[in-house]
Amino acid sequence: MFQSLRFIAADSAMPDAAHPRKHFSMIREFHLADFFTLANAACGALSVFLAMRFVATQELSDFLWAAAMTPVALVFDVLDGRIARWRHQQSLLGRELDSLADVISFGVGPAALGYAAGLQGGWDLVLLCYFVCCGVSRLARYNVTAETLAEGGDKVKHFEGTPIPTSVLITAVLALAAWQGAIGTQLWGGAWQIGPARLHPLALLFALSGTLMVSKTLRIPKL
Repeated sequence: MFQSLRFIAADSAMPDAAHPRKHFSMIREFHLADFFTLANAACGALSVFLAMRFVATQELSDFLWAAAMTPVALVFDVLDGRIARWRHQQSLLGRELDSLADVISFGVGPAALGYAAGLQGGWDLVLLCYFVCCGVSRLARYNVTAETLAEGGDKVKHFEGTPIPTSVLITAVLALAAWQGAIGTQLWGGAWQIGPARLHPLALLFALSGTLMVSKTLRIPKL
């Protein structure tokens, strides 16, 4: 009886010949462009981590490196699209990866940098969350309307609203402010007490950026 049980256990442990195990099968499905997209996401994650480290250390270099990760992510974001078109390897997986990477690098990353710069009032947090939500909504809308925007071609002709990578301009402003020592309690524009919470006027840049991203009347040609 025990011997037969051992045979049954051994048989159950053997892989099915018709369905062999595929280790790292998802990675095998990645195209070259997808690895550039993942590099974009990694830059966004590094930006968040460096912003968090700046909050703890107050080392200017941490802040500047966090800001620098956004334009580096933009380079990878441009390259992944060009490589995908060059190799004719565009896919639904690649499009979803690109959107998720962009949310991290150009949505959460700049918002974390803004918080580290001193946008920590109650209304600041509302606007930072609004900015990230607008970025997520803009990317979701793009994904579901891409075929319509392509107007029968194989490439999108224009953007509805500003692309989320335009948030690189906000990180440039924050990097300049940090370089001039205008962060923390020295933020440009000071702070306003509005009702129960504070608002730094600089946070309005995030509100403007988010609003432009979800605008349907603003059309920008895609180069």
